[in-house]
This record gives sequence, C-alpha cells and structure tokens, in this order.
Amino acid sequence: MRQISEQLSFAVHEVSPYINWIYFFHAWGFQPRFAAIANIHGCDVCRASWLTTFSEEDRSKASEAMQLLKEANRMLDLLDRDYRINSIFKICKANSDGDNLIIEKEPGHSLVFPLLRQQTPKRDKSPFLCLSDFIRPAASGIPDTIGAFASSIDADMEGLYEKDPYKHLLVQTLSDRLAEAATEKMHEYVRKVAWGYAKDEDLTIPELLVEKYRGIRPAVGYPSLPDQSVNFLLDELLEMNRIGITLTENGAMRPHASVTGLMFSHPAAEYFSVGKIGEDQLEDYARRRGKTIEEMRKFLAANLQ
Repeated sequence: MRQISEQLSFAVHEVSPYINWIYFFHAWGFQPRFAAIANIHGCDVCRASWLTTFSEEDRSKASEAMQLLKEANRMLDLLDRDYRINSIFKICKANSDGDNLIIEKEPGHSLVFPLLRQQTPKRDKSPFLCLSDFIRPAASGIPDTIGAFASSIDADMEGLYEKDPYKHLLVQTLSDRLAEAATEKMHEYVRKVAWGYAKDEDLTIPELLVEKYRGIRPAVGYPSLPDQSVNFLLDELLEMNRIGITLTENGAMRPHASVTGLMFSHPAAEYFSVGKIGEDQLEDYARRRGKTIEEMRKFLAANLQ
C-alpha cells in the first residue's frame, strides 16, 4: 500500500456526536449511570421520566448531571462559532522485528519504533503480548501497514474563561472529549476510506464508542503504549506542529487536550496492559530506544516492579 498522509479539520458540531460522555461525567465526579442522561434526546417529559428511575437519595445527583449536560451543550454551541478540532494521520509500510516496529518514514528511510512486551506471569497462561505482534515480521519479506495519528483542540481554547473557574473547567473537560471525539471520527474515516480495510463497516456511534470496529487504536500513555517519550518518534513521522501540537522536553503535549497513537488493522489485534516489567526489559528497551536506563526509568516509573 502506498503511503498516505492527511490533515483533517473538524467543526465542533461535526465531532460532538462522537463524544463519550461517560468520561466527561467521570471528570466531574459522576458515576457512569448518571452519564446516561446524554442518551436521552427530545422533550422535557423524557428527561423527567429518566429522573424517576433514580431513588430519592440519588435524584438530586441525577438532576445535577442533567443540568451539567445542558451547560456543556450550550458551551459546545459557543465553541462551535470560533474553534475547530484538528487531526493528522499517516499510513505507512511497516514490519516487526522482535519487539520493534520498523516504519517507513519515507521511501528509503525507516524509523525504528521500540515497544514493550508483557512480562508478568498470567494465570490463564495466555501469550505475553506486544503491539509488534500485530504487524507482519520483516523476516516474511512482505510489507505490512500501520497508521500513526495525532488530534488536538485549537490552542486558544485552553485560555478561555480563566477568570471564571467553572466555565474554565467546563471548557477543559470538553476539550479533552473533543480531541478524543475527533480521533474517533478520523479513525472511522481511515478504516472506511483512506486505508479502506473496512470499507463496508456500518456501525452506530454507540457501537464505535465500545470499539466494535476491526483493529485497535492504542494511544500514547495508555496501558499498551505507556512510554510518553515515544511522542518524539510520532512527531518524526507526523510533524505534529502542523496541527499546533508541541512537545515538552518530557514528551508531554501542548495543548494538553491532544491525543497521539498508532492504528492497527489486524483482525486479531486487541488492547492489553503491558503491566509491570523487570530490570531486564527496562535495560533492553533503553538500549533499543537509544536512551540511558535512568532516562527510561523516569518514563516507565509506573510500570517498574
């Protein structure tokens, strides 16, 4: 497959249907059952009926959730006037070499992308997974394909309502959800059109949000891709400053409401947690990353035994 690189820009109203409201309400301290208000569309009678499903003890909390959703939707309408959410992706030839990915950056030039493998013994004795398992080995002589992506809000959104703590927090929590929602919409386009490995996919948004699609989209910082410093490798591939993302010296992204990661199409690809790793893998990973053990210890502190 030839290399494909695209930059997408979405209006807020284009991505807001893809918001996973469970995580928004979680950020405000609500349990998932209260987030169900986001699925109630239509008249006030429907919302009032939803309230009656709660005990008297929980009804006030449910009312708070209802009010928060109203205010969030009002804020989305305001943001829609002036701001856009941006994504960039690249689909590249790739192969695996052990626990490394070899990704074609451009014809004749490849990028080595080291990964981590599970080490903690499992009760069910299932295989110890690494993301490289879902890409064809270089020894096969047949190139495979991988995707890389980044999504981010308009940086100016971060400074909105700084003198109004409530509205400022509302924008922050919505910004996180909008970056994720743009990623969801971008990934749908990649699967069905740009990469096209799932042209006939016909899923509802609720089905997308519970990952009914083929393939996976692990994001940097999540359990299968825990090393934040690989953002520097993704930046080499994507030139993320094209959508306004810059990296700190530790690989953290600015704007904060940004998402980066990889896309795999293998039908058997699944999410997993790397979990705890030993000093042996830390040393091996540091060598493959071209970093000192102490540098990598800082990035992988949560994963060390």
